[in-house]
This record gives sequence, structure tokens and C-alpha cells, in this order.
Amino acid sequence: MTEACVILDIGGVLEITPETGWVQRWEQRLELPLGTVNERLRDVWRAGRVGRIGEREVHEQVAARLRLDAPQVEAFMADLWAEYLGTPNEELIAFVLGLRGQCKLGILSNSFIGARERETALYHFDELVDRIVYSHEIGLAKPDPQAFEAACAGLDVRPGSCLFVDDVAVNVEAAQVIGMQGHLFEGNLETITRIARHLDAGPPGLQVMPDCTDHAR
Repeated sequence: MTEACVILDIGGVLEITPETGWVQRWEQRLELPLGTVNERLRDVWRAGRVGRIGEREVHEQVAARLRLDAPQVEAFMADLWAEYLGTPNEELIAFVLGLRGQCKLGILSNSFIGARERETALYHFDELVDRIVYSHEIGLAKPDPQAFEAACAGLDVRPGSCLFVDDVAVNVEAAQVIGMQGHLFEGNLETITRIARHLDAGPPGLQVMPDCTDHAR
């Protein structure tokens, strides 16, 4: 349990996920006041994040609460997933891929029911890291300390040997509370440099690729 470890978030880190405005477009289409969609579906979003609801029930609740027919529900959910999945952060993904075999690699993501299947199909994150911990599968979401503990346990590493990378400050702070090192993602260059520094300070024999920052913009 002394091997160095890097655990990363997905949305906003391994995926580039700018807001697309899809919710507002649906509110305009349905002639609903701004904020209505999230107000009506807030508990559905929360339940989906921790696995207390299945995809079929999500579709049923969207249909009932927004009064959508089946084709509209499919279009609504397609817009949701388009923003959720974003596009791959290819530079960072390539760097992390180059670390395989040099350290333990993990993902800890506040997710939504159905995320594993879609992200595996699109981005093959299961081939990028040793273990993925999704909030909807463990019933816990960041910044709950138990979510970080679950990620460390799944990788069989001590929190002190882990660097956690996230784009949300409160999650980074929560990781630090349980003894992990933390890095707030604000760009690839700084993140690649921080990971390289973490691994360079790891156990004897663990070395970083000499060109680890060459791909940074």
C-alpha cells in the first residue's frame, strides 16, 4: 500500500464539458419560465447521481413532469448526455495513458445513472485507469469523505500516496481532509506538471517519463 497513485475526476478534467444551454432551449420550446426544468427534476437528478433511480424511471419522470411524449423524452435525454459527455481532453488523456505501469491510476466521478456504459463506449476510460469509482454505483458523491475512501480502497492505496485532481475546489479540499494530496484543475499544463512532481516524489524506483510535459499547451 505504498505505491504512488493519481486519481482524477472526469467532467471538466478528462472530459471538456462546457454548458451547452440545452436546458434553457427546452424551457423556451416548452414555454416554461427559466429554471423550471431543474426545479421540477431536481430530486431526479440527485437520485440518478447516487443510483437511487434507474434510467427507465428517469425517462418516465421526465415525461410526466415536463409533459413530453416518447420522442421528446429521447431528444431531451440526448441533449442531456451531449453536454454531460462533452469532448475528450485528448492531451491529458494521452499523458495519463503514458503513466500506466508507473503508478496506480483511478477515476472518482460524481456521475449519473448510465454514465459508465456511455463513457466506456466513447472514451474507453476503463482502459485508461486501474479502477473507476462512479457515485451512482457506490451511492456516495463527492465531497463525502467516504467517496474518497472508497476510491483509495478500490485501488488498495493509502490516501497519503494519492494525488486527487478535480475542477471543483470543494472536492479537492475534501480529499485533502482525509489525507490525500489535491490539485485544482485549471488547465493541462499545470496539471501535468503537478502530477509529474507528485510521481517524482513517490517511492524509490517510480519514475516519470522524461518528456512528461512536452505535450502541454
